Amino acid sequence: MRAPLRWVLWDVKDTLLKVRLSVGEQYCKEAERMGISLSPVEVNAAFHHVYQNYSTRYPNYGITQSLNGQSWWMGVVRDTFSLCRVQDPALLNTMAHNLYHNYCNAENWEVFPDSKKALESCSSLGLKLGVVSNFDSRLEAILQVCGLLSHFTFLLSSEEAGIAKPNSAIFGQALQKCGVPAASVAHIGDHYVNDYLASRSVGICGFLLDRCMRKQPEVPQEHRLSSLEDLPSQLQQRM
Repeated sequence: MRAPLRWVLWDVKDTLLKVRLSVGEQYCKEAERMGISLSPVEVNAAFHHVYQNYSTRYPNYGITQSLNGQSWWMGVVRDTFSLCRVQDPALLNTMAHNLYHNYCNAENWEVFPDSKKALESCSSLGLKLGVVSNFDSRLEAILQVCGLLSHFTFLLSSEEAGIAKPNSAIFGQALQKCGVPAASVAHIGDHYVNDYLASRSVGICGFLLDRCMRKQPEVPQEHRLSSLEDLPSQLQQRM
């Protein structure tokens, strides 16, 4: 007999909300405020190069290497602008500081139209909600300004946990917070490896949110969602 569902865990970025502008556009807006004109295309390319480098050298915000989310992101911003020929150290620090804090503002995020209703529907079914997200310490502030924080019993960011998805240990920490067996927990996320495979590897009922209809062939139809509108009916079948 299948254990009744009690909890739903959520990924955040690109599941419940997304950044409103591209990195290139956002960084160029900050540069323009400082009197610097840059190409969003060039900045975007520089950012992706630097981001990949930092992710490889200092995984999960470098917390095992004496960094944290803020110092990690400020380093990414400084190095991105440096690749775009901005060399003044004081200016680089100012822009890095401003951008780090600007991403806590609601106008920089777009909540998907189906997010709030899906969260409300899950709660109305008597399910408790938590977050498991590869995110830094700004997670709570961002969910607050986006009007989503009150839906969750707990938040678990990779910076807080000290480990990041797809390491299944972060889901182990989440299960401890839930206080129920993995079979009584579902997880919703948009990443095939980080969300779907990692949650299922510990026995959680993982669903893959596939808004762009990429159609991972390894994911059974009953585990795939094209919209969060489909979620409540799927969860009811497991209660």
